[in-house]
Amino acid sequence: MHVIREDGSLDPTLDPGLSIDQVVALYKAMLRTRIVDDRLEKLQRQGRIAFHVGSLGEEAAIIGAAAALRDRDWIVPCYREVGALLWRGYPLQRYVDHMYGNAGDPLRGRQMPDHTFSKSHRYLSVSAPIGTQIPHAVGVAMAAKKRGLDECVGVFFGDGATSSNDFHAAMNFAGVYEAPVLFLCRNNGFAISLRTEHQTAARTMAEKAAAYRVPAARIDGNDVLAVWRAVREGVQRATDGGGPTFIELMTYRLGGHSTSDDPSIYRSQSEVDSWRKADPLARLRKHIEQRDVWNDDLESDWRAICDAEVKECVLRAEEKPAPELRGMFTDVYAEQPWHLREQEAQCVGGPRAKDEGDES
Repeated sequence: MHVIREDGSLDPTLDPGLSIDQVVALYKAMLRTRIVDDRLEKLQRQGRIAFHVGSLGEEAAIIGAAAALRDRDWIVPCYREVGALLWRGYPLQRYVDHMYGNAGDPLRGRQMPDHTFSKSHRYLSVSAPIGTQIPHAVGVAMAAKKRGLDECVGVFFGDGATSSNDFHAAMNFAGVYEAPVLFLCRNNGFAISLRTEHQTAARTMAEKAAAYRVPAARIDGNDVLAVWRAVREGVQRATDGGGPTFIELMTYRLGGHSTSDDPSIYRSQSEVDSWRKADPLARLRKHIEQRDVWNDDLESDWRAICDAEVKECVLRAEEKPAPELRGMFTDVYAEQPWHLREQEAQCVGGPRAKDEGDES
């Protein structure tokens, strides 16, 4: 399904009817996400952060889906969807602090970069092993259903996750019990380095949903308005008691799987260049320029604002100390048992390298 045509106009039969202000907000969020991604990748290359998972080329699939979900709905991410969290108003400073694992990191430096969460923004913690977040999402959806809440869950995963055990268990459970969950499959062409056609014999990811009698759609994941429309229809189905929806978001990962990946080993530059012509930002920008609400000056101004914002966040993050040493003993038990209190005292009172500093 396409909403934005090649010339930038909209298909009137599929136009989801968003206001122009809403459409511009989508573009600005996608561009902000890309600018943050670019800065974090540079920081990793400079050795200032350890790791980053970007979303270059997949911004429409992520931001469009997050925008179509309601504020009361839950997002269960893979590890590439921090743009969805930022869309919901998560402070960029808190995210950058997490990437540094400093004292401002809500996870106290215990988790890998890009594995953040926010209960207040209804964004679950990342579960890194492939596909494991999918049954978590079904569980959250079933909990909402049992409590009679008007909530649904959107769970993101890649095409490779559809070959995992957890995917099939979750789909089966959701189909049987009509869980209000949206399975948001970002088909970006690769399961890390393995091409989609090499990791499954299925012609499409969407056809896998038929085995569990889950309604499915296959749409252009680089068309943010098509993404918004399909996800909002799934939200409505869940709200009406119609159960789950599977949405295959056809997109392309323009960057590496992560900063630890060298994609040039398994794909050609000419292939990447051909996909750049379908860049979701360029497509949406053509549309809003047609409607005389965006131009080069506005683009330059917004880029400058985003760039200054992320630079300031980095500056502040690098000024913050490491998490307190005693932090490793907290957030495990409601009431800390005696043996951990004893170990904590021994740890913070014991010898420690001077250059590490004493945070106790």
